[in-house]
This record gives sequence, structure tokens and C-alpha cells, in this order.
Amino acid sequence: MARILFIHQNFPGQFRHLAPALAAEGHEVLALGMAEQADRLPGVRYFVHQARVPAEARQQAPQLKDLYSKVLRGESAAAALHSLKKQGFTPDIVFAHPGWGEALYVKDVFPRARLLIYTEYYYGAEGGDSHFDPEFSAPPELASLQRLRLRNTHLLHAMSVADAGLSPTVFQADRHPAWFRDRISVIHDGIDTDRFRPDARATVSLSGAGVTLRPGDEVVTFVSRQLEPYRGYHIFMRALPLLQRLRPNARVIIVGGDGVSYGAAAPQGKTWKGIFRDEVMPRLDMSRVHFVGRVPHALLTQLMQVSAVYTYLTYPFVLSWSLMEAMSTGCLIVGSRTAPLEEVIQHGRNGLLTDFFDHEALAATIAGALEQRGSLVHLRTAARQAIVDGYDLHRHCLPAQKRFVLG
Repeated sequence: MARILFIHQNFPGQFRHLAPALAAEGHEVLALGMAEQADRLPGVRYFVHQARVPAEARQQAPQLKDLYSKVLRGESAAAALHSLKKQGFTPDIVFAHPGWGEALYVKDVFPRARLLIYTEYYYGAEGGDSHFDPEFSAPPELASLQRLRLRNTHLLHAMSVADAGLSPTVFQADRHPAWFRDRISVIHDGIDTDRFRPDARATVSLSGAGVTLRPGDEVVTFVSRQLEPYRGYHIFMRALPLLQRLRPNARVIIVGGDGVSYGAAAPQGKTWKGIFRDEVMPRLDMSRVHFVGRVPHALLTQLMQVSAVYTYLTYPFVLSWSLMEAMSTGCLIVGSRTAPLEEVIQHGRNGLLTDFFDHEALAATIAGALEQRGSLVHLRTAARQAIVDGYDLHRHCLPAQKRFVLG
């Protein structure tokens, strides 16, 4: 049996299924994170570290502030690891998410441990998110390219000492430097296809509107952790006036928070949600547009099950679990023709894709999917089958993850 240490700022994150599965097999599993209220997983001992930001951090040059925060997290994590070592715990394997700096000094504390890293995303100007959307980013200039290079510093340190990496998709793996790519295994986090499945009896009640939604209704959903440009919220909102004209009975459900997960914050005192809602509101029938905020996962699953069309847009960036869960429930997907989606969706076979920036094409495609939904059942069936065949948690992904960790 092995001693295994997981490190993730927001534990459990991508290790939610893997860590307890290894513990259930008899391995000694510990986890280190920064969340005081992290979910307690069976068999996993959880420890907290806290990076303290000194006053002088505010004096750092702007291009160094992000790197400095990563160094502070690395130092805090290393101090916690050193404390564990003094208590007698020395891991055989450390599996760390390096994205916030926690992996910087792992090898200095545990030089003989096998170090695995979750290679989620590597920043670059070509083919990625950084300069994808001209509305929010200027063409690459020297200063912005320099900032991008610095954003990878802590990731490069982690790769330089890691024994292997794991990426959930080919797109994400291929973002990394060629010299490290052959050490990356592509294994998705996994979708529980037994849980996320079609249900003809599902219902969702919109109490404020006095409406109950069921499979077969003209329900168009848009889901994002936060309503922000990275996930195409602005494009979706701009598509709604035309969509409502084309489908006057369609009801639109928008799931997501008011904050920011990726990219820049909205101008002070505003939210991206409000900015783009207000831009199109004069041309909308708001009685058929429902902002429901962030909802419990069980309710989100039911919303997927009643959806006639599930819309998912994204910059070339990390692919959301919600898209894969929607496919597993048999949703008819209308998405953006960007690299992460093209890896899992083939246009006309298991979903429909449109140009990310063309909101009129998006509206027309959603309207067409609603019009023809009776003859597009094969897209729903194929979407679910794609997840069952390639991304099923218990049959494929979790066994492969365990093999990756244990060597």
C-alpha cells in the first residue's frame, strides 16, 4: 500500500473521486488545501494551509504581483508539508495541482516522492484564450506577451521536477511545451453516466413565474459558473432578441453567478451579467427569460433533463464539466466551434456548432434545433453515447486515473 498526498488549493477539485477511491483500496491518503470548509471525503485526512500576504506585496510591480502570490502559496504549502514530515509522514506519491503555486517546493521537502501534476492549462498567445476575443483583448503586444510568459513561471518550475502530468483533454495537454508533452497522460476527470442520464419524468418549477418545465417543452438553457465573456455569455445574450422572434414560445433559463471565474472583472460597480442583460433588455420579452443564479447540482441535472436545447460557448480554454454532464443526460447541444468543443462534439453527429462570435448564427441554429427537435433525437442519443464510451467515470476514467497514480 502507498502513502499518497494530494495538493489542491480548492480541494477536492479534480481529485473528488480519485482520492477516496484510493483510500478505499487501503492506501494512506492525505490532502492539503486552503479551504477551511472543504468537503470531507471518506478515508482522506485533510489539512489546511494559509498563505499570508504581507503589506509589502502591494508594492510589487504589477507584472510580478501574480507570481509573488504563487510564491507565497508555495512557501505556505511547503511549511505545511514540512510539518507533516516532522510528524512522521513521508509520501510515496504526491499528486498536486500546480495552478496556484503549491507545487513549487514539494521536491525540496519530499525529494524522493514521485511527483505528479495536474496539467490543466498552460498560457500562450497562439490558439488559446488570452487574445481570442477582440472585444476584451487587444492584439498581442510585447507587454502582454511578457505577462503571459510570467504567468507560466510556477507551472514551468512544477514541470521541471515532475515525474508525470495528467490533463483531462487533448486540447489542454497540447497547450503545454513539447519537451514535457510526452510525460502527460490524457485522462478525463470522469462523468458519472449512471447519475447524469435522461429522465422523461423530470420537472423543474420556476416558482416566481408560476411555470413547471417538462421534457418536450421549448426550454433553452445556458449554464456557466459565472456569467462572463469567457463562457460566451455576451454572445448568448445578443442572440436572444432574434431567437425570441424566431421562436416566440421558447423559454430561456440562464444559470450562473454574478462574479468572475476567468478573465478580467467588469468595470467597477457593474457585473458582466448586468452589462449584457441591459444591452439587449429593451428588445426582449423578459417574461420568457429567467435568471436563476447558481443552483444545486441536483436541480441543474433536472434542468438538463427538461432542456430542448443546451447552449454552451467557451473561449479556447478549460472545458466545463457541465457540458459533459449535459451530453450524458442526452441534451441537444448547440455550442461554439472552438477547439475544446470540437474535441467532444462533431457537428451534425452528436451536436451542433456555430462560430463563437456569430450571435445571429447562434440564434438561428438554436431556433432550427427547436423546430426540428423531433428529427434530431439521434444527436441526443449520440451525445450521451460519446460520454458513455469515452468519459464514463467508473468504467473508464477512474480506473485509468488509479493506474496513472500507482504506476
